[in-house]
Amino acid sequence: MDIEQVKTFLAVAANGSFLEAASRVHVTQSTVSARIRNLEQALGARLFSRNRSGARLTPAGERFLRHAKTLVLTFEQARHDVGLPSRYRGSLTIGARIALWDDLLPRWAGRMRKVAPDISLNTEIGFEDDLMRRVIAGTIDLALMYSPQQGAGLEVEYLFDETLVLVGSEPDRELPDEGYVYVDWGPTFYTQHRKVFPGLERPAQTANIGWLGLQLILANGGSCFVPERVAASYLRGGCLFRVRGVQTLRLPAYVVYSTEIDSAVLDKALGELRALIGEGAGTGLGPRRSREDVGSGGDAERFG
Repeated sequence: MDIEQVKTFLAVAANGSFLEAASRVHVTQSTVSARIRNLEQALGARLFSRNRSGARLTPAGERFLRHAKTLVLTFEQARHDVGLPSRYRGSLTIGARIALWDDLLPRWAGRMRKVAPDISLNTEIGFEDDLMRRVIAGTIDLALMYSPQQGAGLEVEYLFDETLVLVGSEPDRELPDEGYVYVDWGPTFYTQHRKVFPGLERPAQTANIGWLGLQLILANGGSCFVPERVAASYLRGGCLFRVRGVQTLRLPAYVVYSTEIDSAVLDKALGELRALIGEGAGTGLGPRRSREDVGSGGDAERFG
């Protein structure tokens, strides 16, 4: 299977047109048609149905779409690894939720550059479903997230409790109000949120990441829950204020990696990450708990 055929398939799927795909991949429309035809022959299934409005994925094409993305990611990672300059002994790809890239993981990357300058780092932002899928596919070595899933061949390691605080644009805000933005921090947060605000109706505004919630309240006023370590600079600068009378919430953070990888590079990265978490005093990280504590109570629904 030619990787250019797979890339062309993704271009057609994204644009819904052989002509548009040809422009995106810088080849003629006839070349696009030939690549798709050869790919369909190799797979033994028709991937697109064509009509006057363009090209639509068939059910077989829909099923192949996820595999095509993984194939291209795997190829690009392989090309990167094979083409590493001789001064690097290996590479590491780490992906995480955007909130974990705020201060915490950049500091980890800085430590890695100092203690292991011969390791090339590939850093990415993602959501749980995509991060889990890529760990399983082997295109990400380490993934940090809040709502992992257990799976064969995977290690889900608890790291720390994120402390979520309610911050607002005014020092005397009362909750709930029309400016409240509900940030979707996952199922554990949802359960705690329901207990703290049992009668709260669906807010007028929601956000799927904390960064977006912050942008909304900074621009328009309001309040939202964000990690304490993320909020710290805004609180010091007087841009935002803690909403009084509202308890903090806890959000466990985890690292996920494959147990089938025996790599000194991976071990070094995990060691530096654990050391950084262990030095977390004053960073807004909640205290580490035992593995038994993590597997009980409020987190049980995630792994049940």
